[in-house]
Amino acid sequence: MPPVEDGAFAVWLARQAGDLLLALRDELGFDDPAGLRAAGDKRSHDLLMTELARWRPADAVLSEEGVDDPARLTANRLWIIDPLDGTREFGEPGRVDWAVHVALWRRTGEHGGVLAAGAVGLPAQQRVLGSEPAAPYPPLSPSVAAGGPIRIATSRTRPPSFLAAVAEQVGAQLVPMGSAGAKIAAVVTGEVDAYLHGGGQYEWDSAAPVAVAAAAGLHTSRIDGSPLVYNQSDASLPDLLVCRRDLATDLLSAVSQHS
Repeated sequence: MPPVEDGAFAVWLARQAGDLLLALRDELGFDDPAGLRAAGDKRSHDLLMTELARWRPADAVLSEEGVDDPARLTANRLWIIDPLDGTREFGEPGRVDWAVHVALWRRTGEHGGVLAAGAVGLPAQQRVLGSEPAAPYPPLSPSVAAGGPIRIATSRTRPPSFLAAVAEQVGAQLVPMGSAGAKIAAVVTGEVDAYLHGGGQYEWDSAAPVAVAAAAGLHTSRIDGSPLVYNQSDASLPDLLVCRRDLATDLLSAVSQHS
């Protein structure tokens, strides 16, 4: 039986899908990366949809791998899931920077809602980060405290065109990583200080990690400083900033000058 409480249930779901994906890597190996990636997307999606239908049958679901049902726009509760975030990395031997995202959006008024729970499974790292109970605020990075550079996680394959100029202005070191979930998890755990992305994402890419980051006391926003809003008719949510609160003003200012 899974936990009843939504935050714990999200963690449980992410762990179930993560265990499946690890077993799939062992089963299929890496000789056919495209086949492994396709199987990972499908099998993780099928597992999550099956469990949500069984344990949360009244809730709507938005999945990267599913058909977008417009009925979600009037739902009071919506699970936003990415069954395999970082599909490229999942298909590469030795990569641990891929994730499973499970988030719950809950309506709070006629025109909006909030991320009520979230979990980011990092199966190859043997951990799941959840929004509840809230993690303590990440301590000041030793490198920053000693006058070292801010560390900004960035995409391995499609970093924002303005990021190099932003990094130069704030004296930051860029740290390439795989999935969005792995990058935001690294901010939550203090392995890096910020994650800045400038295009090409959707609600399922950020909902779960943003829920976890917000619960940990981190700054989360669009790159213009406006709030991240979920369960919109257009699921595109192309940019975001997740960082330590003490860095937000300087990073947003630098982005406004160079983006």
